[in-house]
Amino acid sequence: MGTVRVHPNKKAIRVFGVAESFRKGDLASVLGGVVMRSDLIIDGLCLGHAEVGGDDATASILAMYRLLKRDDVNVIMLSGCIISSYNIVDIDAIAEKTARPVICLTYRESPGIEGAIRLRFGKEAEAKVARYRMLGERLRIVLRTGQAVYTRLTSISESDAKRVIESFTLQGGVPEPLRVARLLAHARRSAGQPDT
Repeated sequence: MGTVRVHPNKKAIRVFGVAESFRKGDLASVLGGVVMRSDLIIDGLCLGHAEVGGDDATASILAMYRLLKRDDVNVIMLSGCIISSYNIVDIDAIAEKTARPVICLTYRESPGIEGAIRLRFGKEAEAKVARYRMLGERLRIVLRTGQAVYTRLTSISESDAKRVIESFTLQGGVPEPLRVARLLAHARRSAGQPDT
């Protein structure tokens, strides 16, 4: 899938944001999904889960997207490409299977996690390390709020991604679809673990 031109200034642009909630000892993290319009109206909600330390994050996010049955989402936005203790999201696969560009956001500099993956998974680590390397380097983007975010992008230019992020960010560096998705996931986790 090539780069998709996104028009962040359009009133009708919609982002599908996904964020997680889990705590130490959980077997699965709860994923919250929010469809939000550029006027910050919430236009859809869904839930999913991902195995802590597993390899199902990509499939789980795709299942959530399909559950919504929406063809009006313009961009998929993820709070992290590595969730649920090293459950690595294949953002290229998500972009390809949904025909939507993907913006993945994190908020801190990091030297990388290859060593941590090898320490945790031992002989089974190399497949995860390979998936991690496929994510590529993060791009640092400074938003008009002054906050720096670290992004991995698929099928969207850096300039369009910045405009999308800024159009959904009221303050700081966390776009509203991700902030609300995290609140949704936290509320579901607090109410009890998801059915698996």
